Amino acid sequence: MSASTAEPGTAAERSFPKPQFTDAEAGALEFPSSRSRSYNYFEPAKLRATTYEDVTFDVQPDPERHLSQGWLYGFADGPGGYPQDWTALKSVDWHRFRDPNEEWEQTIFRNNANAVRQVQRNLANAALADAYDSWTPAWSKFVERNLGAWMHAENGLGLHVFTAVQRSGPTNMINTAVAVNSAHKLRFAQDLALYNLELGDVLDGFQGSAHREVWQDDPVWQGVRRNVELLTAASDWAEALFATNIVFEQLVGVLFRSHLLMQIAARNGDYVTPSIVGSGEHDYNRDLAYTRALFVLLTRDDEHRDHNREVLNGWLRTWVPLSIDAARALQPIWSQPQERTVEFAESFDVALHGLRSVLADLDLELPEELNR
Repeated sequence: MSASTAEPGTAAERSFPKPQFTDAEAGALEFPSSRSRSYNYFEPAKLRATTYEDVTFDVQPDPERHLSQGWLYGFADGPGGYPQDWTALKSVDWHRFRDPNEEWEQTIFRNNANAVRQVQRNLANAALADAYDSWTPAWSKFVERNLGAWMHAENGLGLHVFTAVQRSGPTNMINTAVAVNSAHKLRFAQDLALYNLELGDVLDGFQGSAHREVWQDDPVWQGVRRNVELLTAASDWAEALFATNIVFEQLVGVLFRSHLLMQIAARNGDYVTPSIVGSGEHDYNRDLAYTRALFVLLTRDDEHRDHNREVLNGWLRTWVPLSIDAARALQPIWSQPQERTVEFAESFDVALHGLRSVLADLDLELPEELNR
């Protein structure tokens, strides 16, 4: 061991390894906007990117865009993080989709909070104004059984269809829109549950638990229940989305909510239920907007339009008869209210027209059942 050369009373200078910085390619390259703090790694839909695009686009990784080395992770049976073969539909660029509602974290909380506050205000105002005093026993029974039963449909779709598939899409833009759809359904189901509890407190003889027996055993509702349960079993995420938002909602959901409840409630002295159901119908209109935008993109795809139309027409042949059967099974409830201002045939014709209109926008064939 060599003797120290430091002078007495002074510490010896110590040496440490020094980091060597090299110019990694990505950090060394100079390009336009190198020093800009604005994001331009994607092409915005308009002249400038919106906040929605900035916080949503490319959050979900994709080897076709930035992961040149392939997926960073994968499933045990082989496929990478977001396989495109989780649906039979194809696209030259799934990233072209933009949600026309531009939903992101802030809008999700803001819009749902506003809806909840409005429902709570409506219920509070109804109680103060004794709005339930004008309800007839027949209408009270109708709401008790049928609106309560519909709560199960909304909850089943939100929890077991949209929540189940909201991770399956190939881009974050798609999955965010589906996740918001799930939040809409679950919040509306919760609104109906709270409304059911409210009615149990203010209406004499209102059986708040009757909806369980109706959903499980009433023959009128078994077609709807079967349709919803089969939707929860669809393994293709795009098929589940298409069969729910395009077919089931048009033929059954809108039929029940808009073309029955919203039409006849006021004639039966009920001005409260339409305000609750209207919030759910507003949600669906927004969800239909993004669904329509997605499937228009696919049916007009530069390379895969013919393939996609063939697949979607096949799904129509499967799901349209099922939803028509569910709708027709509901026909008896049109005669239950004391004041019947609309006939089932009239309501059903309007629902069929709505579906025909959507399918025309998507350039799809009308199934035989819609041509009768």
